Amino acid sequence: MNPDTDTSAPTVQEKAAAARQPASRSAAPASQPATQAETCPTQPIPLRKELIDNLPYAAMILLGTAVFLAGLDHALWRWLLAGLYFAYGLAGAIWVMAFVCPYCHFYDTRLCPCGYGRISPKFGTKKPDKSFAKQFKKHIPVIVPLWIIPPIAGGILLYLEFSIALLILLGVFILNSFVILPQVSKRYGCAHCPQKDECPWMTRSRLFAKRQAATDD
Repeated sequence: MNPDTDTSAPTVQEKAAAARQPASRSAAPASQPATQAETCPTQPIPLRKELIDNLPYAAMILLGTAVFLAGLDHALWRWLLAGLYFAYGLAGAIWVMAFVCPYCHFYDTRLCPCGYGRISPKFGTKKPDKSFAKQFKKHIPVIVPLWIIPPIAGGILLYLEFSIALLILLGVFILNSFVILPQVSKRYGCAHCPQKDECPWMTRSRLFAKRQAATDD
């Protein structure tokens, strides 16, 4: 720790605790020096910003569902597979809230950039913050197939019977899921997440950026 840093500045954990108290208790003096923790939200996240942070994921689930609806001719298989993928997308979000969010500093507060923190208590109780990275690595692979299933299924369906509509859907799905969603998460949601210094995703992204910068030099 820098000896010049004012130890009276609130930590991330203190901010999370303050978020559960009335606003008058959580207000910090205007003259208080800034610290790394202050890169995290200090005021409740508006519903509008929570929705923006979740739009790419919601779009991915809807587009993936549409791939099955557009690519399959048989009504039973079309609706069955589309419904299963859609249900998997909803279950994936709940899985994260149940098994990852309880380990976050901002569990059960309105300070979580994506809004999962205030919904998570419905699915799990608070767990030790120090286990966040371990739980993230353990449970995030559960939802990874959501990114993979539609391109594979859509590619097979295109091979069997070419369709312009399906090709466009696949292109939009890939653009949203592999470009827009990661960028929105990294630059908006993850950028203000209290666990970003411990998150394997953000750590890997920073390492990649450093290696890329070193290569450019």
